Amino acid sequence: MDIYEVIKKRRSCRSYKTDPVDDEKLTRVLEAARLAPSAANRQPFCMVAVKDKNKKRMLGAAYSKEWFLEAPIIICACVRPSQAWKRGDGKNYADVDVSIAMEHLVLAATKEGLGACWVAAFKARELKDFVEDVFNEKGVEPVAMTPLGYPNEVPAPSSRKPFDELFKIV
Repeated sequence: MDIYEVIKKRRSCRSYKTDPVDDEKLTRVLEAARLAPSAANRQPFCMVAVKDKNKKRMLGAAYSKEWFLEAPIIICACVRPSQAWKRGDGKNYADVDVSIAMEHLVLAATKEGLGACWVAAFKARELKDFVEDVFNEKGVEPVAMTPLGYPNEVPAPSSRKPFDELFKIV
């Protein structure tokens, strides 16, 4: 599947099989995120892939949708804002950098036949305590999560705005 096919095939999956994901697939998906570009190559992001059911329940305290916890893996993408590049006006690019890495991850998951769904509507406080414990450092901030697993069904494509409404070529 070429990159354009992967982009067209990517969907937000909200129903997962309980089948485990091969470690090789998980490693390839995480490696795709690792290779993502970041401002000034600072790489101020980190991710935790959660397989353990008890730890997944802890994530459920931050985002309690049942479909979210069905997937065999939940990935939490975080930033270390103090390590990020800052533009001259002070704009911190940590969120941009981790977003690029997450998109690499989601596209790689699609290529591997896995489903994912970008989640940002979580209770940040509960999740922050969890990730600071996992990485054993203060200042790590969760930005997004995604379940990762084999889709139960392929979601229908969602509508998109027309090309001309989004882009101008001058």
